[in-house]
Amino acid sequence: MDYSSVIQEIYADLKKKQSVGKVAAYIPELAKVNPDKFGVTLLKTDGLHYSIGDSKEKFSIQSISKVLSLSFIFPKIGEAIWKRIGVEPSGDPFNSIVQLEYENGIPRNPFINAGALVVADIILSLCKNPKEEFLHYINQLVDTDLITYNNKVAASEKKHGYLNAALANMMKSYGNIHNDVDEVLDFYFHQCAIDMTCEELAKAFLLFANQGELTHQKKPLLSKSQIKRMNALMLSCGFYDESGEFAYEVGLPGKSGVGGGIAAIYPKHFSIAVWSPQLNQKGNSTLGMLFLEQFTTKTGMSIF
Repeated sequence: MDYSSVIQEIYADLKKKQSVGKVAAYIPELAKVNPDKFGVTLLKTDGLHYSIGDSKEKFSIQSISKVLSLSFIFPKIGEAIWKRIGVEPSGDPFNSIVQLEYENGIPRNPFINAGALVVADIILSLCKNPKEEFLHYINQLVDTDLITYNNKVAASEKKHGYLNAALANMMKSYGNIHNDVDEVLDFYFHQCAIDMTCEELAKAFLLFANQGELTHQKKPLLSKSQIKRMNALMLSCGFYDESGEFAYEVGLPGKSGVGGGIAAIYPKHFSIAVWSPQLNQKGNSTLGMLFLEQFTTKTGMSIF
């Protein structure tokens, strides 16, 4: 498969089109991002990679971090995690408080905000230095030491994080948050404010394409069973309440973030990261969705 030609063809075609969507202005720091940025990186499990556009520029990964935080804690706690978080698609906005109340403080899945807050709470319980240890884990996935938190974005999220605070406090009232709510929120805001490039993100997600093993270390971090569950959750819950549409149009497990990034994987073959900050009404990158739909259509590289 000539991935390079396919990527160049789709990229050139989409660059000509009028972009549709808006940047995530509800987080003021994200509103400052150039809406015309567009980058793509594909990384194969054999080490070959293809990049184009703004693939080396850092951006806020936001909710894509929820996959990484879950993968960080999953080997430490195992199946016990599902006593506190469900595995079903939400069908509601990622920050819905109505559903959380209806289900007695148990988030529907780990990729909505409430679920990620429970994961953050577990990390705080198990780690002596949660932010440092989580950042070390991300750098380990990418084989670098250059990935950091964007403190300005974290502060911006904290200043406007009233709904996340409401979710955390509601779960605290149901006994599903064990640590101090402010500490849980602080970790969560920093987690979402990690800056990465398409190239770094593709390398991090290669873990999920490579059956839980780091290609640069030949070191398994998750079992095949855990990877199966992680990938299933990405397919069914990775794109807010547009996950069914992404599975229908693209057919790959993946995760999006309101920073405009999308990371997806084709098991045993490749990971791919796309960044374009303009979002559709569901909070997913407009060009990112279009690129991946065309990519899997032209290559036939879908899990279906």
